Amino acid sequence: MASHPIVELTSPSSWAMVEDKFSPYAKETLAKLISFMDNEVLPALRVAHAQVPTDPETRWKTVIPIVKDLKAKARKLGLWNLFLSKKHYPKFGVDLTNLEYAVMAEVLGRGGQFGSEAVNCSAPDTGNMEVLARYGSPEQQEKWLVPLLNGEIRSAFAMTERFVASSDATNIRTSIRQDGNEIVINGHKWWISNAGDPRCALHLVLGKSDPNNKDRYKQQSIVIVPTNTPGVKIVRPMKVFGYDDAPEGHCEIIYDNVRVPLSNLVLGWGRGFEIIQGRLGPGRIHHCMRSIGLAQMALDLMIERVTDPTRKTFGKYLYEHGTVVADIARSRAEIESARLLVLSAALQIDKFQAKGALKEIGIAKFVVPSMALQVVDRAIQSFGAEGVSQDQVLAATWAGLRTLRLADGPDAVHIQQIGQRELKRAPGISKRHAEIKQKEKQLFEKYGVKAHL
Repeated sequence: MASHPIVELTSPSSWAMVEDKFSPYAKETLAKLISFMDNEVLPALRVAHAQVPTDPETRWKTVIPIVKDLKAKARKLGLWNLFLSKKHYPKFGVDLTNLEYAVMAEVLGRGGQFGSEAVNCSAPDTGNMEVLARYGSPEQQEKWLVPLLNGEIRSAFAMTERFVASSDATNIRTSIRQDGNEIVINGHKWWISNAGDPRCALHLVLGKSDPNNKDRYKQQSIVIVPTNTPGVKIVRPMKVFGYDDAPEGHCEIIYDNVRVPLSNLVLGWGRGFEIIQGRLGPGRIHHCMRSIGLAQMALDLMIERVTDPTRKTFGKYLYEHGTVVADIARSRAEIESARLLVLSAALQIDKFQAKGALKEIGIAKFVVPSMALQVVDRAIQSFGAEGVSQDQVLAATWAGLRTLRLADGPDAVHIQQIGQRELKRAPGISKRHAEIKQKEKQLFEKYGVKAHL
C-alpha cells in the first residue's frame, strides 16, 4: 500500500502515530492540500511579496492579486476553513478534527501567512470566526461570520493596549459603556494584527465595562466595532524587527467616542474574559502547528544549502565543516519532539475542548516557538550573510517566530502557569511516596533485613 505524501514532509513515525485517527476524507484533504501547496502556493510566495507596493500610501490599500487568485482556487478544491471543526461547530464547521487540522496546519506553515490565508485559515480571522461561531448572536453571525467564512472580509482582534501591561488582561483600560441603546468605546490599542488590511471590516474590541466589579474576571466585555465607524483612528502600523507585514500589519489604534448599536455586544456584559479564554486556546495551538512547518522548512533549506556543491569552502562541502551535521541532527530531534507536543494538545482539544487542554496548550506555547527559533537560527548560520538578508525568507521567519514568544501571552506567563499547575500535584506525590515507604518498611520487617542506604 502506497504511503501518504505527508511522510515526505513530516516523518513516517509521526504519521504512523496518527494515521488511524484520520478519516478517509481527512486523508484525501491532506493529500490535496499538499499538492495545492507544492503546485500553487509555494511557487507564488515571492510573487505575492513582490506585488505588495513599496509606496507607503498604496501599500496599505492593496489586495494582493495572486493571493486573491489562490483563495479562489482553494475554495474550488474544497480547501477552505479547515481549522473549524464540525464537531464543535456543527452549523459552520468542516468534517475535520483538531488533530487532523494540526497536521494540515504544519503543511500550511511552510507557506507563512500567505499559505494560511489562501485557504481562509489565517490569524486573527480564525480566532474571530470561532468567537462568532461559539458566542455570536444569529444576527451577528449572519452579518459578520458568514462573510468571514466566505473570505469576503477580514477582521482584527483589539486587545493589547499601549501604556498597559497587557500580558495580564485584567489591566486593560479601554472603556466600554452603555449609553441608551448604544455602546460607547474609548481606548488606545496597539499591535492589532490585520487592522491595516483594506478588507478588514470589523474589530472585536475588548474593554472594561464594569471596572468596579469585585470579580476581576467579570469586568470586561467584547464589542463588535465596524472599521468605518466614526472615531476609529489607525495611528500607524507597528514594525516587527523592521518588518511591517503589509498589507495586514499590526496597528496602533485609538477609539475616540466610538458608538455602535447595543446589539454589537458579544455574548453579554462581563463575558469578555470568558470569551478570550475560549478564543486564545485554539489560536495558540494553531500558531504552534504552523511553527512546526516553518521549522521544517528552515531545516530543509539548511540541508539543501550545506549539500550544494557550488557552496564549497576550502575544498569541502559546508556539512563537512564544524558542527553542521550535529546541528542538523539536533534540529530534526527538536522538531520531532515539538510535533508530538502539538499533536497531543490537538487530541486533547478534540476530547475536552480547549478548556480541558490548557496544560498541553500552555507547554506547546512556550516550547514550540523557541524550538523553531533555534532551528531557523541554525539555518541562517549555514547561509552566512545571505541568511539575514531579504533574499532569503529566513530572517523574516525568525522575526515572526520571535514575536510568538510574546503574542497570545508571553513565555513567562505560560511557564508560570504550568509550574503552578505542577506544584498542585505536591500533596498527591507526597501521599503516594509515603504509602510506598510504608510498604517498603513492612517488607524490610518481613524479610528481616536492614537498609544499606
